[in-house]
Amino acid sequence: MTIKPGDRLPDATFMTMGADGPMPVTTQDLCQGKTVALFAVPGAYTPTCSAKHLPGFVEKSSELKAKGVDTIACTAVNDVFVMNAWGQDQNAGEGVLMLADGNGDFAKAIGLTMDGSKFGMGTRSQRYAMIIKDGVVSHLFVEEPGDFKVSSADYLLEQL
Repeated sequence: MTIKPGDRLPDATFMTMGADGPMPVTTQDLCQGKTVALFAVPGAYTPTCSAKHLPGFVEKSSELKAKGVDTIACTAVNDVFVMNAWGQDQNAGEGVLMLADGNGDFAKAIGLTMDGSKFGMGTRSQRYAMIIKDGVVSHLFVEEPGDFKVSSADYLLEQL
């Protein structure tokens, strides 16, 4: 079943790079008492993700925060080392929290996986963006395969 507005995020654990190495971040850690803009990409370093998706959120992070977003987070079915390196390459800095869903557990739990096996990528996350308020999804925008419209930082800003 696919998550929808009004649903609470399932309990899941991501990995992010901390000062002392990889560290877990649970959905509760991420969302409790906060408004979160969470967006997912099929893969770090993939063309649309690197040219448009993540850069848009990096560029618009202050505008999103001015509209009440406490945390902006990017997730992908990649390991924490890849997500960290990609975040550094894209100058995500403190503006966008990079969350590794290495085994795709979160993507599966919310019903937003895609089959990238014809590209040698296996099961990945669909491209989407959501607004989460204290752990509950208030807005969800899932892209059609091959599209990049409704999950962009600009589109999310228009909805807030």
